[in-house]
Amino acid sequence: MAENLKDCSVPCKMSWDELENLCRGEKLHCRELGVNRANVNEYEVEFLCDYKKIKEEEFYFVKWRGFPESENTWEPKRNLKCPKLMKQFHLDLDKELRRQKRRCIPKKLDKEVTSFLVQKAKLRQSLQRWEAQLNQTCNHPGRIFVINEVDFEGPPKNFTYINNYKVGKGIVLNEMAVGCECKNCLEDPVNGCCPGASLHRMAYNEKGQVRIRPGQPIYECNNRCSCGPECPNRVVQKGVQFDLCIFKTENGRGWGVRTLQHIKKNTFVMEYVGEIITTDEAERRGHVYDRQGSTYLFDLDYVEDVYTVDAAHLGNISHFVNHSCNPNLQVYNVFINNIDERLPRIALFSTRSIRAGEELTFDYKMQINPVDTESTKMDSSFSLAGLPSSPKKRIRVECRCGSASCRKYLF
Repeated sequence: MAENLKDCSVPCKMSWDELENLCRGEKLHCRELGVNRANVNEYEVEFLCDYKKIKEEEFYFVKWRGFPESENTWEPKRNLKCPKLMKQFHLDLDKELRRQKRRCIPKKLDKEVTSFLVQKAKLRQSLQRWEAQLNQTCNHPGRIFVINEVDFEGPPKNFTYINNYKVGKGIVLNEMAVGCECKNCLEDPVNGCCPGASLHRMAYNEKGQVRIRPGQPIYECNNRCSCGPECPNRVVQKGVQFDLCIFKTENGRGWGVRTLQHIKKNTFVMEYVGEIITTDEAERRGHVYDRQGSTYLFDLDYVEDVYTVDAAHLGNISHFVNHSCNPNLQVYNVFINNIDERLPRIALFSTRSIRAGEELTFDYKMQINPVDTESTKMDSSFSLAGLPSSPKKRIRVECRCGSASCRKYLF
């Protein structure tokens, strides 16, 4: 019986605060909750809830870490040693006072303002926990940050971060039977290296930048090749190399993704990852998603329209990338350890130099003039903006990308 239960798990009915309270009360240490031997008996400020000024002395209403809100206390500023939390509190306070068109901080805050401050503090904690979970799950060097300065929406529900395709029922990935025997795949490829085996040219230059036109496939070296991990023909398989930020957009497009580092032109940025399903299953799910007003279905029609990637509930950071009619990312079909041309990996490369802080986008209805006869298209929508998606129903969907070359309508 124990063997059957070893991989089982159930959701905890206690909140993070309740669990931390329990640990501190029982003198237990927990790394996930931040309770250790050094701080189990200490009073630590979790966040600041309120502010008042009596005569010339400032006071803050403190939520103590590991204690319920009923134990919150007013403390003079001189007794508190939390400069970062205090700075964040006043940034949030100033923002709310500006929204209310109030110029100075009152001696006592009203309930509307304090409610806003507490909600922002709790939201920030929720997003920080999600951010930590994402970085523990992802297997790439690039870090993920999360921020929402627009509203009170927290982490998405029913979404699980994955690093690779999850293969659906009845689908088999056929692994590469052989690998290359090159000592230097770029300068001295044997029989054209892995791309040559499929009568294609090397896709990358010595800096790992793509040098073939969109529509042409990329064949990377695989786990059966003689070359090592530093081979210049191993790019996509190394994962995301840049620090990226999931952020809430201000113009109604839901979550988006921006880069926190400069990205050079023709550089690999990320993969589009999700659950691989058949087109029949995609059609069934598409009707459900249409009723919900969102979809993340990406057709894998490099050779024939047989399979689809669904990133609605299983995906990576690409799940949050928005559409633009003038995008800075371009899709390429990539083959690494899988030889089934119906199941390419979907890689997003930069179309131009992208500055740090710029939002990453790609065209959900991209039109490729391929060198080969194949193409790639995405059956998707402004899913994060809550709009209907399926072009098969000829639904007119307004585009909100805001670019100068905007087509006005997605479908």
